[in-house]
Amino acid sequence: MGTLNIRIDKNIKTRAGKTLSALGLDTSTAVRIFLHQVVAEKGLPFTPTRNSATIRMQWDKEVAMAKGNSRRYKTAREALADL
Repeated sequence: MGTLNIRIDKNIKTRAGKTLSALGLDTSTAVRIFLHQVVAEKGLPFTPTRNSATIRMQWDKEVAMAKGNSRRYKTAREALADL
């Protein structure tokens, strides 16, 4: 048996814990179920969705790139700082 340690926003952890508890699960069991499904599906067991702000931001970046107005970065750190 292995150990998995993750860092997650405290608010998300609390909200997820409440939701899972209502389903009769603890977080560890839910994560185990999720990982088993990842293996069985050979990928995520759901289709990730993005909120409208994320979709709009991605669209704006793609339009800027198509127009040649996109910014180039020398390092990943520089790109992340611009987010």
